[in-house]
Amino acid sequence: MALDTAHVAWLLKQLKHLYPDAKVELDYRNAFELAVATVLSAQCTDVRVNKITPALFRKFPDAAAMAKAFLPELEAMIHSAGFYHNKAKNLLGLAETLMREFGGVVPDTMEALLTLPGVARKTANVILGSAFHKAEGVVVDTHVKRLAQRLGLSREETPEKIERDLMSLIPRRHWVVFSHWLIWHGRRVCFARKPKCAECGLQAMCPSAFMV
Repeated sequence: MALDTAHVAWLLKQLKHLYPDAKVELDYRNAFELAVATVLSAQCTDVRVNKITPALFRKFPDAAAMAKAFLPELEAMIHSAGFYHNKAKNLLGLAETLMREFGGVVPDTMEALLTLPGVARKTANVILGSAFHKAEGVVVDTHVKRLAQRLGLSREETPEKIERDLMSLIPRRHWVVFSHWLIWHGRRVCFARKPKCAECGLQAMCPSAFMV
């Protein structure tokens, strides 16, 4: 059974206390850089992406420059991110679509973002929340999925259904930062294997404490 309103309120208070500075851990300076970094982050760590993007953004600082990139060069620059053939194709397509449809500017609506190659709902939520400060949904990555289930916030398995559960439980003003809180907690305490339950500030209300 999902947590009740009082439990959710306690959880939000605890997470805010534990991670007052939580934010996306990808390095970026604008919406275009965040979009590129987020596409690269699929099945890749933010740490690895942050090692790749400085050189990438020096070479391709905006959509106009990236749209003219040669695919093999792009693949070589992002090779260590994994799945580089598909990611390079998506990045090139993303830049070309931005130039063709949006004047080279990253759009700030969910509908428009979802037309960009490589951008699904999770990526769009990251861009909207962190680049435009718009709460259109909750980012559900592997950490958020794991913690939502462990904390009893959702019994669902798919990101789409988990997001719907979280959107119904969490006040909209917290949607953006809530995902950051869970991601930070998942990376620092609530690991997929051997979570640090004894050190966890959410232990008192976690139905999965010491059970993983």
